Amino acid sequence: MIYTYYADAGCLDNETLFREKLKLLSPFRQQKIAILRHDKDKNRSLAAGLLLDHALTAYGLQERSVEYELGEWGKPVLKYHPEICFSLSHSGDYAICTIGDKPVGNDIERIKEGRLKVANRFFAKEELSWLYEAEGEEAQTWRMFRLWTMKESFLKAVGRGMSLPLQDFSIHMDEESGRARVRHSVDAKYYHLREYREIAGYCTAVCVQESADIAYSMIPVDLV
Repeated sequence: MIYTYYADAGCLDNETLFREKLKLLSPFRQQKIAILRHDKDKNRSLAAGLLLDHALTAYGLQERSVEYELGEWGKPVLKYHPEICFSLSHSGDYAICTIGDKPVGNDIERIKEGRLKVANRFFAKEELSWLYEAEGEEAQTWRMFRLWTMKESFLKAVGRGMSLPLQDFSIHMDEESGRARVRHSVDAKYYHLREYREIAGYCTAVCVQESADIAYSMIPVDLV
């Protein structure tokens, strides 16, 4: 089972609550939050850490008690629990955490107009063709953010981050089945993509290294 938890970080604008919740996290995550310049970024990062803490309770763990190590490309993993895979992301007012027993990646993006130039610069030809088949800028923008979150989630799942150029792999959209798949040469493994639309105004995607038979669930969490 692959679980994705999500939460509105807006409540952490309350300074007292922010400080209270910060104490629940590990020194590793507290340091990551401390180096951020803007309060909104701190709130979102804290929310992501709290979601990870929430997710780890199913394994009998607390985030503040685990140790991390960085993979070859800088992706944090749990040092003594390689059987637990997770990914964190945040955008706008929301944070998400995906967790399971397979390599996973996730991404959430608040949809904003005027971002199509980003697609023209970074997307593969196949992706651009599908994007511009949509009629009107609003529909094209929606497709652009769908592709972006799926590409980001794949990068996280393979642990490469932005070290892998976005044009070196592509998302193939099958409109008849409603499914998407990744065309890549990173390794010989299959990566399954799942989109979520539970949060209005946002695109959310999860990528898992495994077959399409895995069960998925997206669950809201109240941080207060």
